[in-house]
Amino acid sequence: MIDNLPPQLQLLVREYGQNTYQLAQTLLTLEDRAERTKRAHQIVQLMFRLNPGVREQQDYQHKLWNHLYAMTGNQLDVDAPFPLTGLDQFNNRPERVAYPTKGPKLRPYGKNVEELVAKAVALEDAAQREQAAISIGRVMKFLHRMHSKDIPKDVTIIRHLKDLSAGKLQLDQALVDAAGGFDTMTGSASQGGGRASQAAFVVPQPRQEQRRGGGGGKQERRDKRRGKKGGREQQQPPQ
Repeated sequence: MIDNLPPQLQLLVREYGQNTYQLAQTLLTLEDRAERTKRAHQIVQLMFRLNPGVREQQDYQHKLWNHLYAMTGNQLDVDAPFPLTGLDQFNNRPERVAYPTKGPKLRPYGKNVEELVAKAVALEDAAQREQAAISIGRVMKFLHRMHSKDIPKDVTIIRHLKDLSAGKLQLDQALVDAAGGFDTMTGSASQGGGRASQAAFVVPQPRQEQRRGGGGGKQERRDKRRGKKGGREQQQPPQ
């Protein structure tokens, strides 16, 4: 009998047993709606006793009623405490996730930098646009160094920034040098529009690289000395 049922319904019969399935079928033969509703509540309680682990799930009572509704072939007509949908909700496929079809123009920088460049291009004030371009250039130099382990020159960052903006963000080398270059992650607030321009366009700065080595030997020697001190026998107080 189970083999003739749909696959999803077969799983419910195996979970609650054939006797529970037959009890659910008897509900369809009852003409009195009040009696049918009373029996349905009793069967739901039986299903909960057969599968007490369902309590840990969210909305487990609603789930039990949907399982009972599915075992009747979605034909159960009772005064249920929840809207009955059966297993139809599992037949609805989720919407397809839209994946980007195009990769970043320059791999070391990614799509986030391209979005920052687009926001900088949209700025109307020229001073704010220049300050935003310098801030983005610092981020680009940091990301380029993390990607290739090579330190690019400022002229390279200026050229890449021009390519990403389709020629709309063109920085002069002298202006970049006056702002401290692209090496520092925090520029001078007095240059390129001052505090007003920085407040209009804030670029999230990546954290600086932690220095590796450079003091590790001193720390090891310090730990060894501490170990030797810890291994010494405690001196007895004078008698």
